[in-house]
Amino acid sequence: MKNHYLKILVALVLIINVNALAQENEDTKSNIQTYTPSKLLNKGQWDVKFFNNLYTETKATNNGVKADKARETYFTSTVDIFTGISDNNRLNIGLLLEYRSNAINDKSATSVFSFADDNSSRNGLSSFAPALKWQPIQSIGNFSIQSAFHIPLIENETDANGVYLDQTAYTFQNRFFYDYTLPSGNWQLFTELNTEYNFGDDASFADKTFVLAPGLFMSYFPSDKSTILGFVQHYQRFGDFTQDFSSVGFGGKYQLTNTLNLEVLYSKFVRGTDTGLGQSFNIGLRALF
Repeated sequence: MKNHYLKILVALVLIINVNALAQENEDTKSNIQTYTPSKLLNKGQWDVKFFNNLYTETKATNNGVKADKARETYFTSTVDIFTGISDNNRLNIGLLLEYRSNAINDKSATSVFSFADDNSSRNGLSSFAPALKWQPIQSIGNFSIQSAFHIPLIENETDANGVYLDQTAYTFQNRFFYDYTLPSGNWQLFTELNTEYNFGDDASFADKTFVLAPGLFMSYFPSDKSTILGFVQHYQRFGDFTQDFSSVGFGGKYQLTNTLNLEVLYSKFVRGTDTGLGQSFNIGLRALF
């Protein structure tokens, strides 16, 4: 009888240990591994991302000629809020907000953080966009589309002093996301195709233009809570105004808590046509709950 109880006790201990290990393995799959831009939220789940981009340039290329120029710096701060609303987890709705602070005439790159309005600086809430994110093919959970309609909140793109803030044309945007995790689980390939149609204001440089902007990102997970990545992106504008540029960069992500993730990126604009050539510094916080 004692041997019988001992066998039952050993079996229970083994079952508990197996369950604990399974739970531990499940917990080690962090948000940065699971919730890529391709992944939709569950019903009732929230995703809030606060992302900041500092772009500064001292060179430009126009009519095929690359030349030095007085420094211009553009700081863009965005808040993206999404929540899941469907029982089958295939539809999210959201709101995108964009605030800008820009400086020209060779002011320092950090001058944008003074959020001044003067002869060489300008800032303000420039646009908002209702958005939805959806999974078009049920069997492909790592492919999704984010559609947004950007509505400008400013009247003039450039003020009397020549300081540009943001475009005044409306933008209908669709972003196509797809990711693939390699069998080892340590590498992940992420692709994005951003498309835009800009319209509604003849005074805007962007009016009646189309944008295609593909991007390719390769991530490596040295641990379950950290990522290092490299990427290449291209931007092509067609229509009444044409422009293109290409950039390369690298960065990383780290899961600070079960809810909060940190993201840091750097990119260098290596070529372009009728555009500035600079570099960007990016930092973002993302909360998933």
